[in-house]
Amino acid sequence: MPLAPQEVIAMKTTLCVLFLFVSAAAFGQYGYVPSQGYIYQPPDHPQHASYAPIASEQTVLGGSAYTLAQGDRPASDFPQKPQPSLGDVARELRKQHQQQAKKSSFVWTNQ
Repeated sequence: MPLAPQEVIAMKTTLCVLFLFVSAAAFGQYGYVPSQGYIYQPPDHPQHASYAPIASEQTVLGGSAYTLAQGDRPASDFPQKPQPSLGDVARELRKQHQQQAKKSSFVWTNQ
């Protein structure tokens, strides 16, 4: 049995009011402020702000001797295979495609 239009309007109004009460209660819980005040105390690190003499150098290499070198190495120290030009690559791909492309066994003409 279908509901009458007045019943539908009453049901929508009831659901809307219920939704407003529930959402107000949810937002009310979010804004809870304790009755006891909270005093912020920033962390105290007095050791970080004090003056101290510069520490001596420490090695991280485990007691072994190390080698220091400065400067740039020439590109000839790193030989590379010459790369083909973009045109050569395109021609090679076109040849491969022509060889692998399926050809039609007959030609259809409309007459």
